Amino acid sequence: MKRVVIVGGGIAGLTTAFYLNKAISENQLDVEVKLLEASDRFGGKINTIKKSGFTIERGPDSFLIRKPSAERLARHVGLGEKLVKNGTGKSYVLKGDKLYPMPQGSFMGIPIDLEAFFASDLLSDEGKARVKQELTMEKSEPMADQSLGKFFKRHFGEELVENLIEPLLSGIYAGDLDELSLMATFPNFYQLEQKYGSLIKGLQDTLPPSNPNAKKESKFFSIEGGLEALVNAITSAIQPEILKKNVAVEHIEYTQDGYRLNVTNGEVYEADAVLFATPYNVTKTLLAPYLSLPGEMKATSVANVAMAFDLDQIKDELDGTGFVVSRNSDYRITACTWTHKKWPETTVPENKALLRCYVGRPGDEEIIHYSDEELEEFVLNDLNKVMKIEGKPLFSVVSRWEDGMPQYSIGHQEFVGELEEQLATKLPGVFVAGSSYRGIGIPDCIDQGEVATDKLLDYIQNKV
Repeated sequence: MKRVVIVGGGIAGLTTAFYLNKAISENQLDVEVKLLEASDRFGGKINTIKKSGFTIERGPDSFLIRKPSAERLARHVGLGEKLVKNGTGKSYVLKGDKLYPMPQGSFMGIPIDLEAFFASDLLSDEGKARVKQELTMEKSEPMADQSLGKFFKRHFGEELVENLIEPLLSGIYAGDLDELSLMATFPNFYQLEQKYGSLIKGLQDTLPPSNPNAKKESKFFSIEGGLEALVNAITSAIQPEILKKNVAVEHIEYTQDGYRLNVTNGEVYEADAVLFATPYNVTKTLLAPYLSLPGEMKATSVANVAMAFDLDQIKDELDGTGFVVSRNSDYRITACTWTHKKWPETTVPENKALLRCYVGRPGDEEIIHYSDEELEEFVLNDLNKVMKIEGKPLFSVVSRWEDGMPQYSIGHQEFVGELEEQLATKLPGVFVAGSSYRGIGIPDCIDQGEVATDKLLDYIQNKV
């Protein structure tokens, strides 16, 4: 019998366990699988709570429809009929003390239809003139990697980046765009530049034409009952003896026969192959005796504050699903989702409202260590500058993710490649997956779990 141990019960580890177990069953393979999770729950950042009839996501609230792996996994575990799409009302940018409707005719903040985009007052005349200059840009000299922020500023200038592109992209990576890797985050923009010079021209040529009169399509799926329903469905589809909670790996030993993993309860797990679906800094500590790797991977700390209200407490409710905050503002919040409008059918009781605000940005990460009461006060003060909320929330839920957002620094792809090369030569049969490596979104981590499944199967079936 061959043995596989998966370390880490977030979505990447669970995906691997599910698909690996499925392949073992379908092909009648003599393979034993164990998944070890250090905490008392599975799912990692996917964490849904129910309170007073509200459904509150402490981590991600959805996943992209255009990336098919998450929908595929949901259907494989019987949740196809439970998938729900987000509401598609207006979204806004908070600049100064004013909410500006998100400019039309753009893709991830990059203008495509200049006439529609420039109808917005978000940019000054000088900012719009700078954007027009991008149409005449020539491609840059080829390079292995570069700063994501500097790349966009070179194309569009500071104003568009600070007021639109950075707030939108920081909602994904929660980091400093000037330190993030272009090739590890959005290599498609580099490829467009190399072919067209102008990103605007490249997007105009490659994206399908938009119909301004067409109904706005949903871009995100969630799951009825909250995203943790996906975690619960996956764990229910796997035999209970495979999944172990409250079991942290303390030491791994490479032996002639494979690997020995010593865990906190004193047990030892033998393995022919191991997947580390843990944050890089955890994995590095365990594998340090065998590898020569660079130092720590940077990670930023963020928090969110979900606040429940009676609907009539919000006196000038706006038509929309939320807003992002310009990066040259003095607000402590970075974005706000009007959850009762984004997910109107699944998150709130009748005549109630749920707002979820985000805090923590480069240079302001200490805010996550403030008390729940202080965070609620900061958030309410900021919100009341742009919308009138009467009184205190019915209740609030604060969620902190300390060092929870890995930062893909310049050279990240080469770093991951070096790690995988060292594993292949020094620790054969050991693999990595998860948000530290090749994408931080739910579909990205599921993609990595699918790839890890294939690698593990190939390795154990070919191991002598």
